[in-house]
Parts: sequence; C-alpha cells; structure tokens
Amino acid sequence: MKLLLDFLPIAVFFAAFKLFDIWVATGVAIAATVAQIAWLRWSTGKVEPMQWLSLGVIVVFGGATLLAHDEAFIKWKPTVLYWLMGGALVVGQLLLKRNFIRLLMGGQMQLPEAAWRALNWSWAAFFLAMGAVNLWVAHSFDTATWVNFKLFGGLGLMALFVVAQAVWLSRHMKAD
Repeated sequence: MKLLLDFLPIAVFFAAFKLFDIWVATGVAIAATVAQIAWLRWSTGKVEPMQWLSLGVIVVFGGATLLAHDEAFIKWKPTVLYWLMGGALVVGQLLLKRNFIRLLMGGQMQLPEAAWRALNWSWAAFFLAMGAVNLWVAHSFDTATWVNFKLFGGLGLMALFVVAQAVWLSRHMKAD
C-alpha cells in the first residue's frame, strides 16, 4: 500500500498529462502530493523527511511552472530530487561520517562495513546519474517523451538498479 501511495503523484501526473496537458498535470501533481502528505499525516501521524522534501520540491518547481508558464521548471524537479538524495548520501559519508543507507536499512539486514560503504556510494552515483539522465531527456526530446521517460524510464531504471543491488547484496549478507 505504501509503495502505491508513493507513486500516486507520478501516476496522476502521467494520466493528467495524457488527458489534458503539462499545466493541468503539474497542478494535479501538486494536489496529489499535498493529499499524499495529508493522508500520511492523518493515517499514521508520521511523514518521512524524504516525503516532506518531495512536497517542497513539487510545490516550488510545480508552482514556478504554473506561475511562469514554463515547463522547464517541472522538468527540473526530478533532477533536483535525485541530486538532493545523492548529495545527501555523499555529504553524509564524507563530511558527517554517517552512512545514511545503513541508517535506513541496517535494521533489516546485516552487512560488512565495506559492503555498506559500497552500497551507499552506488546509490549516490545512481541518483546523481539519474538526475543527469533526466536533464538529458528533458532537453533532448519533446515534453511527451519526457513524461513517458519520467514514468516508465525512471521507474524501469530504478527497478533494474534495485534488482542488481539485491543480487550484489545476496553475496555480502551475513547469515543469522
């Protein structure tokens, strides 16, 4: 259920774009994200920091898109989110000496320290690369192609990366 709720704003953005245009889709994405956060706050009493960050980014970049009537802002939104996530992992590792991936996942599995470090760096690199790929698609193709990439390409690449991580992690997990 949580996974479905996490992807709800992307799905309604896609549907609204296909039915209407980028302007309606942007407004719908903002509304869906606000509704998502409100629902989480009401139903669980807790909203994760990443979800607050996502809300802030969609409101700022989606709002700028609608106010300026310039779709470039909404096309930057995924890149900003990816780069903030990747940057947080890098800053955590280098400056704060904290592995945020381990903090998030350490309760579910045990890995050697070198594997945690490699996992953190691989996710940081993935997020930084995804931000760059999003910009390339946004600036090299039309808006319809970018919207399709945002839903299918972005989620597809994420799924492939997660599967590759699972295969790699299976070699490093400590037995109970």
